[in-house]
Amino acid sequence: MERFLQERLDALELSGGKRTLHVHKAQGLNLASNDYLGLASNIPLQQEFLRTLEDKPPLFSASSSRLLTGNVAAYEVLETTLARLFGTQSALVFNSGYHMNVGILPALCTDKTLILADKLVHASLIDGIRLSKGKFLRYAHNDLNHLETLLRTHHEAYEHIIVVTESIFSMDGDEADLKGLVALKHRYEKMVLYVDEAHGVGVRGESGLGCVQGCGCMGEIDILAGTFGKALASVGGYIACSALMREFLVNHMRTLIFTTALPPINLLWSTFVLERLSGFENARAQLAKVSTLLREGLVQKGYAHPSSSHIIPLMVGENAPTLKKARALQALGFYALPIRPPTVPKGTSRIRFSLTSLVQEADIRAILDVL
Repeated sequence: MERFLQERLDALELSGGKRTLHVHKAQGLNLASNDYLGLASNIPLQQEFLRTLEDKPPLFSASSSRLLTGNVAAYEVLETTLARLFGTQSALVFNSGYHMNVGILPALCTDKTLILADKLVHASLIDGIRLSKGKFLRYAHNDLNHLETLLRTHHEAYEHIIVVTESIFSMDGDEADLKGLVALKHRYEKMVLYVDEAHGVGVRGESGLGCVQGCGCMGEIDILAGTFGKALASVGGYIACSALMREFLVNHMRTLIFTTALPPINLLWSTFVLERLSGFENARAQLAKVSTLLREGLVQKGYAHPSSSHIIPLMVGENAPTLKKARALQALGFYALPIRPPTVPKGTSRIRFSLTSLVQEADIRAILDVL
């Protein structure tokens, strides 16, 4: 076994694909964080939250699964808040976005279910698909004509067809046509729409509820998923859904049933942030401003990119030059990281700029100058 492990690691290193865990320290301007609204480092906000706990400090561990003794009152408060904000019957919270995506489809799918997934959905969704009993086909990225061809071809052969997409795609930073997907759902009665808003919630929509709010599709998504671990500066994942969907998942979703519940203090913090989400409009506006500035600046310098969001890839191609460019940027004070296969397709290695509202216009000009 040791020889097998070493040979595989050596092959990864030779290809430029070997990864190493580093202790992260402040290294200049952070261009790799998912703290899109700057809330994770907002000390006054955190102090305000801690003052709410002075009378009755919460537990730091649930010490049990939700179906045993871990389903504390803070879970119900958080899920009620989610359902109210998103205008759904119910909501369900999970330990992480990965737990969420890897568990929903195996719970829902039978051999009479077809899953149609966008070619570029996140690894957690792919893993959930692989663990399910459903048949799986990919449609070309953001190609609704291809998707409709697949829907039309297979509509009569399956009991349900679950269409899976992200709203903002995590590696390319481009966006799904949610209005177009909703229109397809109205034309094909067996279609169930599953949208992951991991990179949209907090940063899009009038009150920060995501791309579904921004495009007027609230209430039109069957499984509206999101995460607390990015713009909302907490931990966990969630879906806004029907009461029947929630009840079914509580009874069938293994990644919910067989895991220790989230610590109550995290649930309280998530609710605290959610209740104030609409008030972070200045941070959303700043993030939109610097994102536009970087996207337009890259185009002017001759770099092609697919992004329409705060996630902006600088396409390089092969692993070695991508690593070299990332190290050069880091040496100049810009903490930007390389993204390589298998996270992205072979030959599309890139520097992934993940912007936050803490980035200033002067920072963007400085990045463009060094590029």
